[in-house]
Amino acid sequence: MEKRIVRLGRVAMARLKWLARNEGTSQAEIIRRAIRAYEPVRRGDRDFALIGVADGPGGSITDMSDDQLIAGFGE
Repeated sequence: MEKRIVRLGRVAMARLKWLARNEGTSQAEIIRRAIRAYEPVRRGDRDFALIGVADGPGGSITDMSDDQLIAGFGE
């Protein structure tokens, strides 16, 4: 187990002490349980397609041939 320093504000520290005292456990155990119970916040859909914003074939750049990709770059 590794040791870490956690900085808490006055209100959070008072709550941590209260929880530990009322549950008869250590402050470290309260923090460990809180970390285990933590559910990350979903940041939303990671699909960056601009739906309805631009006209085009609607395909992926990976579907294009090398000739199509380099068209217009001086060749």
